[in-house]
Amino acid sequence: MSFDLNSLLRAHILRLQPYTSARDEYTGKEGVFLDANENPFGSITSEDFNRYPDPYQSALKEEISKIKGVRPSQIFLGNGSDEAIDLLYRAFCNPGKDNVILLPPTYGMYEVSAHINDVEIRKVSLTTDFQLQPQKILEAADANSKILFICSPNNPSGNKMKRADILFLLEKFPGLVVVDEAYIDFSDEPSFTTELSRFPNLLVMQTFSKAWGLASLRLGMAFGSEDLIRILNKIKPPYNISGLTQETVLSAIKDKAKVDRMIRDILSERDFLHEELEKFPFVQKIHPSHANFLLVQIPNANRVYDDLIEEKVIVRNRAKVLLCVDCLRITVGTREENKALLKALSKVCS
Repeated sequence: MSFDLNSLLRAHILRLQPYTSARDEYTGKEGVFLDANENPFGSITSEDFNRYPDPYQSALKEEISKIKGVRPSQIFLGNGSDEAIDLLYRAFCNPGKDNVILLPPTYGMYEVSAHINDVEIRKVSLTTDFQLQPQKILEAADANSKILFICSPNNPSGNKMKRADILFLLEKFPGLVVVDEAYIDFSDEPSFTTELSRFPNLLVMQTFSKAWGLASLRLGMAFGSEDLIRILNKIKPPYNISGLTQETVLSAIKDKAKVDRMIRDILSERDFLHEELEKFPFVQKIHPSHANFLLVQIPNANRVYDDLIEEKVIVRNRAKVLLCVDCLRITVGTREENKALLKALSKVCS
């Protein structure tokens, strides 16, 4: 497809000269470092954190590229996926002029970032079974529609979107199409990273927070064309990923077998939780899930949510979200945690 990335960019971003850090000017590892105004005597901790980290996380991207099947130059790493979302708004959306297309119910930070950046939101709801409405999406778009956010598997519903619908939108949508795959490790759907060579308007987001169990480290991944990743690197803060995070993930990422075991355990517990919830007469519906959570419809969900808190069991109340009336979003826990939830539900709903 014909696609001009620069035509979507805000004009001043195209002209922007990025900040050059000390680690941009000298990338070597050896030498007497007197260029970055660091503390030469070490840190107040038992470990030395006195030197600035690699601003482009080169070693970590090299390892990620092997796992994801993309080139290191196609990878952006951010402080969670939320950083990539915010940078996309800053790069492509002129405040008060441009718009983005959101597909509720969906991940809330797309809308929050739009408000922060003063960007118009155009909403096209999902169907009652949480699928895309491609034709309505295109009808809502115009020449100022810069980004379409598609969450698949979707949060809060848990389902995967029809691949043919996403491919159709990649062909037809006038701006960037962002496919947020935060939960892809729990799905049987192949990642859209396999489509990067076909679609220069595609950005795929993933995370280390879910399957990898590294939520506290705040590391999100974005995959796109080299030109698109270059833009995100151009406008990001110079040292957006800490050295501690880089080192920890670089060490952990090599234990892919452990990640695979944890994914299998979560999927097994998801099946267990689904089967046990189905036995409750008060459970009206359990939506199909390709994520590490279940969206469950229960009468008087607001009251049930409060009562569960009294039992020290905390789930997410989605009852006020579009298409999620009387729904609770329940993260899949360990067997012990899942049994505690089931016991508490039985008590408060009896």
